[in-house]
Amino acid sequence: MTQRSMLSAWVRTLCLSAAAAVVLLPVVLTIVNSVMTEREIHANYDMLGKSEAHERVNMKLIPDWVSFAQYGKLLIQTSQYLEMFWNSVFMVVPIIIGQTIMALLAAFALAKLRFPGREPLFMLYLMTMLMPFQVTLVPNYIMSDKLGLLDTPGAIIWPGIFGAFGVFLLRQFMLQIPDAYIEAAKMDGAGVLRIFGTIVVPMVKPGAAALVVLLFADYWNMVEQPLVFLHDDALQPLSVILSRVQEGTLGVLFAASVLYMAPMLLLFFCMEPYFIEGIELSGIKG
Repeated sequence: MTQRSMLSAWVRTLCLSAAAAVVLLPVVLTIVNSVMTEREIHANYDMLGKSEAHERVNMKLIPDWVSFAQYGKLLIQTSQYLEMFWNSVFMVVPIIIGQTIMALLAAFALAKLRFPGREPLFMLYLMTMLMPFQVTLVPNYIMSDKLGLLDTPGAIIWPGIFGAFGVFLLRQFMLQIPDAYIEAAKMDGAGVLRIFGTIVVPMVKPGAAALVVLLFADYWNMVEQPLVFLHDDALQPLSVILSRVQEGTLGVLFAASVLYMAPMLLLFFCMEPYFIEGIELSGIKG
């Protein structure tokens, strides 16, 4: 490696490290503030009125005293948080499972099966995916009302299961599978379902993992759908209620934010290798 290329690599590393630090700083501050005492949090953000300008902010990365009292108050005394947390889980998990299964089946048909109208059908999928969510709000609302799903979790779960993004992602991934594998299986007498279950599905595990992570990030943070389709506050997910669980204390709000981020972070760290491989092989560029 030449000196110039080494210098270029160092510059790129420094730039990427700086960008990563900027992106991660809010997450780190949220975690650190969640284990501070309430008095220290208020002092750091000048909510005690110590500064004459009332605009001083002290972003500390090491707390003076570690306290988990706000977590106890959030999980034990604030029952609303756990109720909304499980509302989110019971909406997001069926959507992820359902859309992954539907996407695997539809993507296999659109990528590896030959039938009349296959390409126009895929273009129709793309058109529905490219339409802004706000465009489909009114039709989905009317349909949910006609089917009796309005103000129930089904109004969010069923449209989510039949989303087009998973089909697009997994189809792009399946296009990378050589047709020779499928032709060889057909020569051995394997049927379509056997080819799908024993050849295609195992080879698209990275793509399915990437889809699971992306779907979780999308629907775990959903706001518009619950606000439109769910009128009962008891059915609202945590993404909508998060700002209301602070009980007048910043420490509880920081703790709630950390616990809200935790499932997404854990899922990403557990599936990171599959996620990166799936995005690379699908042909999607950021």
